[in-house]
Amino acid sequence: MTKREILSQKITALFVYGRPPLVFAGLICAIAVMWTQNPIMYTIGVLFLFISMSFDLVDGWFAARFELHPNLAQLADRLMDKLVYSIIFPLLAVGVMWRVHFSSPDPTRGEMLHAILVLFLAVTVLVRDNFAHFMRGFAVRYDQELEYKEFTRLRTVVAAPVGALLYAYAFYVPEGPPSKIYFWISGLGNLPLRGLFFIEIIFLIINFSSIAGYVRKYGRLCLDELCLGNEQMRRRILAFFPNVLTLMNAMMGLLAVFFAYQSRIREASLFLVGAALFDKLDGAVARKLGLTEQLDDEIPPETISFGSLLDDISDAVSFCIAPAWIFYVTLSGHSDPVIQKLPIGGIAWLYALLGIGRLIYFTLDKAPIPGFFKGMPTPAAALLVMSGLIIFGQAINDGSDWIRFWGIFSFGLVIVAAILMNAYPVRYLHLGRFMSRHPWFARGTLIVICSVFTPYYGQASLIYMLLYTLSPIVTWRIDPNIAAQETRTKPALP
Repeated sequence: MTKREILSQKITALFVYGRPPLVFAGLICAIAVMWTQNPIMYTIGVLFLFISMSFDLVDGWFAARFELHPNLAQLADRLMDKLVYSIIFPLLAVGVMWRVHFSSPDPTRGEMLHAILVLFLAVTVLVRDNFAHFMRGFAVRYDQELEYKEFTRLRTVVAAPVGALLYAYAFYVPEGPPSKIYFWISGLGNLPLRGLFFIEIIFLIINFSSIAGYVRKYGRLCLDELCLGNEQMRRRILAFFPNVLTLMNAMMGLLAVFFAYQSRIREASLFLVGAALFDKLDGAVARKLGLTEQLDDEIPPETISFGSLLDDISDAVSFCIAPAWIFYVTLSGHSDPVIQKLPIGGIAWLYALLGIGRLIYFTLDKAPIPGFFKGMPTPAAALLVMSGLIIFGQAINDGSDWIRFWGIFSFGLVIVAAILMNAYPVRYLHLGRFMSRHPWFARGTLIVICSVFTPYYGQASLIYMLLYTLSPIVTWRIDPNIAAQETRTKPALP
């Protein structure tokens, strides 16, 4: 063995096995910070976490290339991941709770909600790691080849930076030493809750996606052993996953209402975007798992299944009741005399009832058009309503002279959305499937969502939704067989 190989192995061992001591040192520093509020210990602890993060981003690559036994090295790397995450994420849950108590004697609801979200995030990370360990062990029993591609596992790449960032936020101590390092770290400790919520929700989605990826890769082996050929039992177990996504849809709608009560319309609109995403995923997962197909030709399909009923209830909560409630809370809370004369409560009830009626029609429709909706779908109508409310809320915060205009505009937008939901002769394209067939359009949609960090998020959302409102002028020409496709069809070889 050459000196270069020996040096490479030593560096690899340092990266793989050096993270737990660094994280444990960060744990000791965090305990010291909670006990003494010493900013020097806070700075040292953050540095330990950032060094550990740097090791985590490169240790898998070194372990796969410079060890004599790559499989053993990868197993050791995964074991180090479990040790590190078992230390850092429970510590973060405690740290955020400590900061809520330490920063102010009377914390806001947003701070308390953030602490609860971090606790839920810590539990999710640990559950995901144990679930992944179980699924990999199950696959080994059936001689399935495990995949060791560290940089393709987005969850692992994201977990270390998120852990270091939340550590810097949770244990922040003000009035530290006059050094550039503390000045840079204190900037992370003063990040706004809006940005932290966004990062944590994305990390939650990545963890759930990782769980879904393991289910997709190794789930068939588990079902074969559990079900013993019973197809009905297999379908009941598989139905759990789209039903969970459907419940997440309803949860997002309830969170949107909660944030609207805090006059945080932007965050509420983001939760409705999340609800629309889960609404797309639950149907796509059900079709991918074959749950929408009839099991036996001799058994007639049910008119209304539990899954479709749960989906309708979640859609009613997130896209009918929540937007109507947010509209009522936002406009009725403003003192402008012209806005107060508007029948805000009646229009909110009208929107909610027409939205629920549109869902009932969609469920009972005997002649659906593949890839199209008859009338504007409820998620699109909800986002159209929210786009106007975002601009109205921003005008209030800025003290703009256009408050009355945007209030009346939002009022009219609710009426238009309620009518378009029940304009059944108008065919609206299934936007989720269109994104799946055209990745460039999905990337453009992501740019619109990312504009939430700019003052023009409301305007960008309004333009986007108005374009979709007028889209039937063009999209009605698309062949329904093409519109119903989940993925882009590859051209046939000559």
